[in-house]
Amino acid sequence: MTPATKIRWIVRLASWVMRGLFGTLRFRFDDRAGVLTNPPAEPLLWAFWHNQLLISAYMFQRFFPTRRGAAMASQSKDGEIISGIIAAFGLRPIRGSSSRGGARALVEMKRAHDDGYDVAITPDGPRGPVYQVNPGIVKLAQLTSGKIFPMRIAFSRCWRLKSWDGFMIPKPFATVTITYFPLHAVAATKTEEEFEAERLRLEDLLRQPEDAAPEKSGFPPRPIAAKETAP
Repeated sequence: MTPATKIRWIVRLASWVMRGLFGTLRFRFDDRAGVLTNPPAEPLLWAFWHNQLLISAYMFQRFFPTRRGAAMASQSKDGEIISGIIAAFGLRPIRGSSSRGGARALVEMKRAHDDGYDVAITPDGPRGPVYQVNPGIVKLAQLTSGKIFPMRIAFSRCWRLKSWDGFMIPKPFATVTITYFPLHAVAATKTEEEFEAERLRLEDLLRQPEDAAPEKSGFPPRPIAAKETAP
């Protein structure tokens, strides 16, 4: 069996197992963006943490069947498999990451967005730090003038891997609660300080625990700012 054939079989098996698992899940939505009832015409930049990405392609295919989507997969050998799984769920794979092929990936994501594709991004991927927004998504939003579609995916029951991000795999028949936050616009910036402020603004939005229990959502409590600390 050639390596390419082996990868194709792994992709088929993984896709079959994932569809079987996801078919047992129950979904609940808190659609604060109104995208389910009134989807925007323009392409969006989907943003969710790396440890929540497992069901993202299935969610896109099932609940947004009329939209076209693209997602990034790394250039590693594992990325070849992930790329195949992304395609199996109807999304356009983009190869690259912030650590390998980052500049090319940014160009390809902009091209996909310009072609009318929603682009899914894990702001803290592929290596972390966990729950920290890397600059790539902010740069992409500025390049495309596209709006970021921030979301939170929480599982009532899940397995957590011993990975850098505590990657989550929902258990069969779990309830998935998905919060769609209002669309987020990134302002143009001229200085590093202004860019950092925009990065932190998005990070604060994605980190907010709100009504979801941190142990279920994977979100840490919002850090207390220095000015809020008691003397």
